[in-house]
Amino acid sequence: MKNNWTNGIMGVIVGDALGNPVQFMSRDKVMQRGLVTGMEAGGVFHMPAGCWTDDGSMTLATLDSILQTGKIDPDDIMKKFIEWDRDGKYTPTGKAYDQGITCTDAIYAYRKGKKWDRCGKTGENANGNGALMRIMPVCLFAAYQQFTDDLPDFKAVMMAQHVTLMTHNHLRACTASGLYYFMCRELLRDNDGCSFRELLQKGLDAGVQFYQEHDLDDELGHFARIRDLEALAQIPSEQIRSSGYVIHTIEAALWSLVTEKSLPDSLLKAVNLGDDADTVGAVAGGLAGLYYGYEAVPEDWKKALKKRESLEEFCLEAGRAFPM
Repeated sequence: MKNNWTNGIMGVIVGDALGNPVQFMSRDKVMQRGLVTGMEAGGVFHMPAGCWTDDGSMTLATLDSILQTGKIDPDDIMKKFIEWDRDGKYTPTGKAYDQGITCTDAIYAYRKGKKWDRCGKTGENANGNGALMRIMPVCLFAAYQQFTDDLPDFKAVMMAQHVTLMTHNHLRACTASGLYYFMCRELLRDNDGCSFRELLQKGLDAGVQFYQEHDLDDELGHFARIRDLEALAQIPSEQIRSSGYVIHTIEAALWSLVTEKSLPDSLLKAVNLGDDADTVGAVAGGLAGLYYGYEAVPEDWKKALKKRESLEEFCLEAGRAFPM
């Protein structure tokens, strides 16, 4: 039986782990050392092959909170983030690493007593990709509620935005998570005969329409290059940036997906862009997993994943709790 929780969550983990060895490397340096072709050890953190970073860990923490509470509970999610940051829970090695500054600052603010909706930074510097990278479980749960309980679009999007603003309290970062939700939802629907690009485009179109109808469209101009995926696919690689800025990340992830025809090729293209390679890989991996399925991940990549069996069981548990 198809388990979209496995497809989406493991897609994030796989993309993250693929990018780990070339994280923070310029594209030229990636070319010089040799392109990533599979799961590798090394990188700036000198990790074994198959290790995910903060992207995967915070995704798993969010998933654990949803499973334990049966809802989107920002307070509980923050507490899970503390367990990751302080105790190394949800990590491949038992120790947290690669914590982003914006996320870490928000977690520390929460530990000092701030309310969850006052912990995230505001302003232009709050538009990193540290929320987008971990939003997949929220998107899956919101879609589940839409499919089973007819949850309105507004409430579904607010779930994604609330979990975003916990650490990145700016409408641009929130909009990125909202658009990602609409793409996930479209991929989860029964759309036989549609191509990957067509489904992503349907999701983006629905997301743009939502933000326009609710007068939340002030930031949509920053997403201009992903509004037309056919045009995005024609942009040369040298004009695609893969930094930690949320706009660069979502552009790079979608560009990688719409210029290739398989999950492995898409994720390798994503991580070989370098720079914030693990997050571009994670963001692309979640969407690719929903479309191609976890079975499309090469078996040698799966075998290299740390704690693979427990990860797969975790996702199966989510599928049993919230089937779709």
